[in-house]
Amino acid sequence: MSALPRLLAEVRACTLCAPHLPHGTRPVLQLHPDACILIAAQAPGRKVHDTGIPFNDASGERLRQWMGIEREVFYDPHRIAILPMGLCYPGTGRSGDLPPRPECAPRWRERLLAGLPNVALTLVIGRYAQAWHLPNRGRTLTELTAGWREHAPAVFPLPHPSPRNQLWVRRNPWFEAELLPALRERVQQVLAGQA
Repeated sequence: MSALPRLLAEVRACTLCAPHLPHGTRPVLQLHPDACILIAAQAPGRKVHDTGIPFNDASGERLRQWMGIEREVFYDPHRIAILPMGLCYPGTGRSGDLPPRPECAPRWRERLLAGLPNVALTLVIGRYAQAWHLPNRGRTLTELTAGWREHAPAVFPLPHPSPRNQLWVRRNPWFEAELLPALRERVQQVLAGQA
């Protein structure tokens, strides 16, 4: 067995956070060494946990719209890798899903990222992923996302595509007017092999 399939088997058998997960362990990710786009996300939601399919919810529909791609492309692991900071659903708190479990990323993230040598574009979604991939030195999610040109064309910081963030999108019109067109263009370039 080659290195990545063996690592993925280890990940899928992981029970590190089991005592803290009210719905049990079910790591949800999508990886293949050929992938040219990485979606660095937060953690699976309840529907994703139930189905085992990453972004199989309203957030996923919105993310695919943001990227300008169809579901078939999104779920092609030879093109798109999906690696959340926490691989299992953390449960629900008072104001939505709990944050990713802190044990997960230190245990698995670097090893899994090493299995993605062809990534030309990384979408860094939400503050937990941004803290890992884009050390913000005190900048807020809005400030990091507004400064997207600092990281483009290789990295695009994004808010979570949850419908709950619609107010954020309305308050930041530059996101739809400037960032999303640039993101869609870059996604098409990378998928066409023009990285």
